[in-house]
Amino acid sequence: MDAIRIYGGKCLDGQTGIQGSKNASLPVLAATLLIKGTCEIENCPEISDVYHMLRLLESLGCRVMREGTLVRVNTEHLSEGDMPADSVGVMRSSIMLLGALLARVGSVDMDYPGGCVIGARPINLHLQSLRKMGVAIEEREGGFSARASRLKGAVHQLPLISVGVTENLILAAVLAEGTTVIEPAAREPEIQTLCEFLKQAGADIVGIGSDRLTIHGVDRLFPVHFRIPADRIVAGTYLTACMCAGGRIFLQDAPCHHMASVLSKAAEMGAELSCEPDGMLVMCRAKPAGCERLCTGCYPDFPTDLQSLFMVAMAVSGRAGQIEETVFENRFRIVPELVKMGADITVMGNRAYIGSTQRLQGAIVQAEELRGGAALTVAALAADGTSIVTNRHYIDRGYEDIVSDLRELGAEVELA
Repeated sequence: MDAIRIYGGKCLDGQTGIQGSKNASLPVLAATLLIKGTCEIENCPEISDVYHMLRLLESLGCRVMREGTLVRVNTEHLSEGDMPADSVGVMRSSIMLLGALLARVGSVDMDYPGGCVIGARPINLHLQSLRKMGVAIEEREGGFSARASRLKGAVHQLPLISVGVTENLILAAVLAEGTTVIEPAAREPEIQTLCEFLKQAGADIVGIGSDRLTIHGVDRLFPVHFRIPADRIVAGTYLTACMCAGGRIFLQDAPCHHMASVLSKAAEMGAELSCEPDGMLVMCRAKPAGCERLCTGCYPDFPTDLQSLFMVAMAVSGRAGQIEETVFENRFRIVPELVKMGADITVMGNRAYIGSTQRLQGAIVQAEELRGGAALTVAALAADGTSIVTNRHYIDRGYEDIVSDLRELGAEVELA
């Protein structure tokens, strides 16, 4: 069963917990390679991307033990190994193993990583930046080899802000000889989480949360117990579900302090929000008010991962508006599926123009990437009749159990 059946038109009413962050857990798991011994990672989400990352760690000689959301990684017998091509091929985040492995064992052979089809996301900036740190890289058909006796600190003036490049350079720099400067560094909460994990393990990092990171290399890091924070994108997904379907829900552990741009836009569109010490209360008494313009950007601007979900909210609002996508050039793949459901959306370049749709209709639609799949599920909650979202495996990359969570929130959904 690789599909979800949704019975639309029902207001939400309930409570669910927010899982650990996908985008924080993956770089933290990669960072365990830098630490000889056993690290314990708590609140690690049970999603397919984490499963693939753990497979990659095991292929490199790590001993991985999992008890629910607690993961123990022992790297005592780390080696180069042969990383499974199927795990590398489905997960773009596998590229962050490059910096960590070069720092720990000085040698990496890997295939080019894959992931969702939301844009080119080339790895040339990763390789170019690591070359500045003394890495010799030889590219080949379908992959590359990288070698370094010991990484050297360097000053990186990046041509653009990149979460992945920032993460890779942090992982490469913490054990490098000398000082590394990264500017402009990505400021996403997941970057901050990675830095906090490494600092707890003994790294010397200055400027956490800013666009300039200074990292003084140390000789050794030490095993730690660390808790992954809640996933702001999952919280944003269920917030949007309530905006589209209407109702009253409570999202336990929702990280409101990392969601300012999202909460601001949701409030602009009519959602009533209350951030509590243990989560967030969301009330939506009517359909979304719509908004004239939404533009994605690097944190703290509006996150591209929630763009397709807010597109759904704008589509059902009954008001015209436009979305400008500045991060990934192929993030509008959801549009033809929403049009099947009755949405009035036209794409021109990096802009989507949304007409004044009144109601969506249930349909059989196909997920083609992670967040778009979640957005189609949310659209189905707001639609009249029954919908089926196929290719559920894309959604499983980032959501532990979206069907169970939505049921707890009062939706009528099931596996199909």
